[in-house]
Amino acid sequence: MLVFIFRRLLVAISVAITVSIISFMLLHLSGDLATAIAGPESTADQVEEIRVAFGLDKPIVQQYFSWLMAAVQLDFGRSYYFQDTVMSLISERLPVTLTLGALALAVATFVAIPLGVLAAIKQDTWIDRLALMIAVVGQAMPSFWFALTLIVVFAVNLHWLPAGGNSTWQHFILPAIALGYYAMPAMMRLTRTGMLEVLGSDYIRTARAKGLSETSVVFKHALRNAVIPVVALAAVELGFMLGGSIVIESVFSLKGLGQLAWDAISRNDYPVVQAVVLIIAVFYIALTFVADVINAMLDPRLRVR
Repeated sequence: MLVFIFRRLLVAISVAITVSIISFMLLHLSGDLATAIAGPESTADQVEEIRVAFGLDKPIVQQYFSWLMAAVQLDFGRSYYFQDTVMSLISERLPVTLTLGALALAVATFVAIPLGVLAAIKQDTWIDRLALMIAVVGQAMPSFWFALTLIVVFAVNLHWLPAGGNSTWQHFILPAIALGYYAMPAMMRLTRTGMLEVLGSDYIRTARAKGLSETSVVFKHALRNAVIPVVALAAVELGFMLGGSIVIESVFSLKGLGQLAWDAISRNDYPVVQAVVLIIAVFYIALTFVADVINAMLDPRLRVR
């Protein structure tokens, strides 16, 4: 198990370094950052002053290693627009995005797994078809449209929940449902497929032949094996939700990391953009690593692959 964890850790570090190189290079290849920071009305001398002040006159490889060494120490520089340290901005916004992602994953998991199990048990019945229809609608419906629909119904017409902001826990309910519904279909379909495969296996037939109750067969023997790929998918979905929360945060006016990234991109605040991309990537890689370890613990055969 330790060898497996060590191998996965090396892969995770390699991927994180690759992502940092790609994000750094792409941002610098998008145009002259000194001109973008100075603005269209600036003179050549002002642009040159900014280029020297921010180290943009140095070779790009040297700029990358200087930025990477500082980033390892959680020093991402200062924001050009917000006039504050990038780490301070991220520390303020990150808890909002993590809270939204965790709540959305909880919504997706608590709906997808029971629905997937029920669809597998009731295969080819109206319950199965209803569950598949819910999944198809969830996949086909744009998340921003569903978010706006929730606002119109529950905030504007019924006045049950607030339409925007993040000052209380009620403000996270509608965004979590909107984001969670986007992740739910894939988890539900994977749970259903896994359950159908497991329920048709020999050891399940043996368990039934021994006279075990159907509840024990389904929840004690089948669900544990069927849910293994769902664990990995849940980690991936959480990573997607953290990265893709920019739309939901914009719709509900949540001051999270996605909203910060959008403000930074629109104002050419590239230290903030670089830091947000790197942090989201590291979270995504860490979640995938944790999912691999959990899967290996649940299924020892995965350790030798």
